Amino acid sequence: MSAVMITRKVRKWEKLPGKNTFCCDGRVMMARQKGVFYLTLFLIVGTCALFFAFECPYLAVHLSPAIPVFAVLLFLFVIAMLLRTSFSDPGVLPRALPEEATFIEMEIEAANGNVPAGQRPPPRIRNVQINNQIVKLKYCYTCKIFRPPRASHCSICDNCVDRFDHHCPWVGNCVGKRNYRYFYLFTMSLSLLTIYIFTFDIVHVVMRSVDNGFLNTLKETPGTVLEVLVCFFTLWSVVGLTGFHTYLISLNQTTNEDIKGSWSGKNRVQNPYSHKNIIKNCCEVLCGPTYPSVLDRRGLMSEDSSVSATPAVPSSSSSSSSSSSSSNSSSSNPVPQTTHGVLCLQKTTAPLIPNEHTPDDAKPSIAASAERSSSRKEEHPPASKVPPLASPETDAEASLAKDKSH
Repeated sequence: MSAVMITRKVRKWEKLPGKNTFCCDGRVMMARQKGVFYLTLFLIVGTCALFFAFECPYLAVHLSPAIPVFAVLLFLFVIAMLLRTSFSDPGVLPRALPEEATFIEMEIEAANGNVPAGQRPPPRIRNVQINNQIVKLKYCYTCKIFRPPRASHCSICDNCVDRFDHHCPWVGNCVGKRNYRYFYLFTMSLSLLTIYIFTFDIVHVVMRSVDNGFLNTLKETPGTVLEVLVCFFTLWSVVGLTGFHTYLISLNQTTNEDIKGSWSGKNRVQNPYSHKNIIKNCCEVLCGPTYPSVLDRRGLMSEDSSVSATPAVPSSSSSSSSSSSSSNSSSSNPVPQTTHGVLCLQKTTAPLIPNEHTPDDAKPSIAASAERSSSRKEEHPPASKVPPLASPETDAEASLAKDKSH
């Protein structure tokens, strides 16, 4: 049994820790729980399909052909922002390598000194100064790193995310530094699309009710009722979410910081990231530079794998014994020849005993074969002979000799 080391090239996303899933050779990155994301996609596509099927043909003829055109553009923008938010890296921070984690542990032990037994060690915190204000950097025991400012560890994706806002199951991904602006544009455009469809649903029902009546209109367009119900219940949540994030953007604050009360607690610590200007805060969040991913998901790395190999080489003794046994068996019991596992039978051209029907050409060969068989018998005489049976006369004489002796 011997092991052979094989080195092969793999993509880095195949070996990344955490609970994210990757598609398209690492280009698409999402969370594992994607059921709610599919529900979001189904509701948007289904509602817009009903609107295009029932309302748009009537409104394009009786009101304006620009209505369906604008609806299509708004729908495409919503889908693009949703996919951009869901399929992108939110700003996941790489975990520390074993050597880096060991070095950080040594630094922490050297800074804290010897902790007596039974006492709780001090918290692993580092202080940095941002805009003349002290900000604490917390240590992540999972990623083995000191998280940068505004970063947090997502328990669902099991990764530290830079400028972590929240984990949104509706988009199937975390919302962080690299996809927050797309998330906000998605919520804002979805609010506009919901209001747009809901408004023209009402207009469509009113215009048809003038000619056919309200009940007849509902019977002719059953999809309108479903659209109105979906838009009515979606409108409040989507518009409310957009308004909440507009408020956060104006303060340059994240959802995580707002829930924890980081800048509005008892200490009344001011937000060091705010520019004290709504326009500047909005420009930084929505118009700032696009940060590259630090994961390098599609980079190549070497992986060593061991494969066990068992050489099938027979020993000399076994080979010699097997060859001798095979020669003996072949000499004693002739076996038909085989070629590649197929039995080959020798075809006889003449009978063993010649007769009057045997051609003259075959008789010499028959005679020669008979002579060869007789010579083989002489070369190999029988090993043992059975003794002849005793005759009855000899048995009788032996019994008379016994009687005389007695």
